Amino acid sequence: MQITDVKVEVFGWQVEPWRVGAGMRFGGPRQIGVVTVETDEGISGNAFLGGPEHQAGYLIDTIKPRLLGRNPQDIGTIWAELWKLNRGVPLSVIGAADICLWDINGKLAGQPIHRLLGTCKESVPVYSSTAWWETKEEYQEEALKFQELGFPAHKIHPHSDPKADIEICKAVREAVGDDMELMLDSMWAYGYEDAVRVGRAMEDLRYYWYEDPLAEEDLYSYVKLNEKLDIPIMATEFAPGRYYGMTQWITRYATDILRGDVAVTGGITPLVRLCHLAEGFRMKCEIHHGGNSLNNVANLHVTMAVPNCEFYEFFPCTGSNVFGLVEDIDMTGGMVHAPTEPGLGYEIDWERLRSDYKGTVE
Repeated sequence: MQITDVKVEVFGWQVEPWRVGAGMRFGGPRQIGVVTVETDEGISGNAFLGGPEHQAGYLIDTIKPRLLGRNPQDIGTIWAELWKLNRGVPLSVIGAADICLWDINGKLAGQPIHRLLGTCKESVPVYSSTAWWETKEEYQEEALKFQELGFPAHKIHPHSDPKADIEICKAVREAVGDDMELMLDSMWAYGYEDAVRVGRAMEDLRYYWYEDPLAEEDLYSYVKLNEKLDIPIMATEFAPGRYYGMTQWITRYATDILRGDVAVTGGITPLVRLCHLAEGFRMKCEIHHGGNSLNNVANLHVTMAVPNCEFYEFFPCTGSNVFGLVEDIDMTGGMVHAPTEPGLGYEIDWERLRSDYKGTVE
């Protein structure tokens, strides 16, 4: 079996504008790329690539020549070679190629990807994860909405201002009571002193974890912060080195929970390794959203194949990252379930996508 072609088909994707944190804005007229890796046996693998107007060139100019003629079952060897390109190629591009290879191998085996990885569970709870809202009352309303839908947990991305963030988190706790787990994602907003103050408040409010309070390169302050606080700290989403940078975070006690996803970590291959690394230290590795529907499907397969990822993240819970599949992941009652069809196991909505076709890069 050999890889015969790699291409990116580009489509329009209209999303209502939204924001998160202090300055990250998304939505409006966008494009999404569908990556296809084809083989000489008629089995193809797919992945979604966000921002293809910026990233498709990396895939075609740099990744494609290294895939053509290769056996798509040599996933480990191929990923190791692609990782060496990480200084010049976005990890989301390397990740898209890796996802395509896993999709091919699942289809070849007639099994969902999580079966190839080693299924550990059939379902996990979902936490609703907020975008940015102007008022604490809006944060309260959103949390109550998902509590009523049966979601067991809810994560807040507030205003990146310590005092305002504490007030928002306090208001949400008052609204939902003690029957819903709450998490805070500060999105790298604080210095050390403010991170301590906010962390103490989260302990008093019985929050489940405290995510990314400090800049991702500030390992020194993370070590100090983790010594000070009892609430579990979760970091490493964008930590330098990704999978290969995790050992220092673990051995220096800088975080309690590791973090990653197929886009920022560089595919299914390193994400599984990241989860296994954490498991070796009896740590959790909570998988982050993937930025688009098919990345989230890939994340879901890894979630079902490891014992130490507790939740599935629905971000933003406005639904702005849900697009391009005939049927998206079902989160009824605040639970998601293991895919059952071969490969990624979700059908791309080609008819809808092709209604706003922009072109093909190959």
